[in-house]
Amino acid sequence: MLQEIYIIDDDDSSIAIFRELFKDDKSYKFISVKTEQIDIALKNIPALIVINEDAIDRDVIELCRQIRRDEDNGMTPVIVVSSNSDKNHRIKILDESIEYFIKKPVDEQYLYYTVKNLTRLLTINRRVSPLTGLPGNVQIHAELKKRLSNGEEFSVLYIDLDNFKAYNDVYGFVKGDQIIEFTARIVSTIIHNSIDDKCFVGHIGGDDFVAIVPGIMVEKLCQNIIATFDSQVGEFYTEEDIDRQYIEVANRKGIIEQFPLTSVSIGVVVADKDRFTNILEIGEIGAQVKHAAKSVMGSSYAVDRRK
Repeated sequence: MLQEIYIIDDDDSSIAIFRELFKDDKSYKFISVKTEQIDIALKNIPALIVINEDAIDRDVIELCRQIRRDEDNGMTPVIVVSSNSDKNHRIKILDESIEYFIKKPVDEQYLYYTVKNLTRLLTINRRVSPLTGLPGNVQIHAELKKRLSNGEEFSVLYIDLDNFKAYNDVYGFVKGDQIIEFTARIVSTIIHNSIDDKCFVGHIGGDDFVAIVPGIMVEKLCQNIIATFDSQVGEFYTEEDIDRQYIEVANRKGIIEQFPLTSVSIGVVVADKDRFTNILEIGEIGAQVKHAAKSVMGSSYAVDRRK
């Protein structure tokens, strides 16, 4: 995954240093940002922010506060690089929840590994689902808000398992967790192998997932996810259940009910440019279209293209 790192300075004196340091590491992209552009830059939720205090025309403490006040960048680490050697100044900056203060002159190797290790740690911490290793609701919401604020055209896939509770009742939660992990692998692999850039896969919780992809042509993606899921889900069932294509579960009254094997439903919301003003609207349409997909027996998908 490409790590976008913003270098905040008003004279472009730092960007060349970072680009040279990371010239052999294509997973990092460094972008120079002027202080008057910080509001726009924060909408893109960078992986890391580096402030060159000597090259900005505003108070660094207030700049740090502005970054930390932005709710979508609460987890974005910040490094301040400065020639100011006053201890009280350094402590004031760190007191604004800034991760690192690096005093000039800077050792380039130290700077390189500080950036590398900080972004690596953030990547680990952002994987809030211990089961699937996928980002959770905070990152999902931030990703949707980022794309809306940038006026992008994208599609949201709401992915959900059918008859999953019945499976858990028969096979137990351990096996149920295995199907959730299996679904996460399929969705992530197909999305990331099909799209080179700007795709996102998140785990809402339980058996619910979200994928956000650029563009509006998603039918092939949905078809690939369904085909792969249906061809492999049988490994989680006994031969007897596979042969009869259903499982038997006793309801609360002790009556045996039959449930089809677990399938996958995908509801797709196409976010044409300027169609939505906030993520709540997307969520409401997503719930409707996923319900439409789940009303069909077996694995299926439904796409909402209403204007």
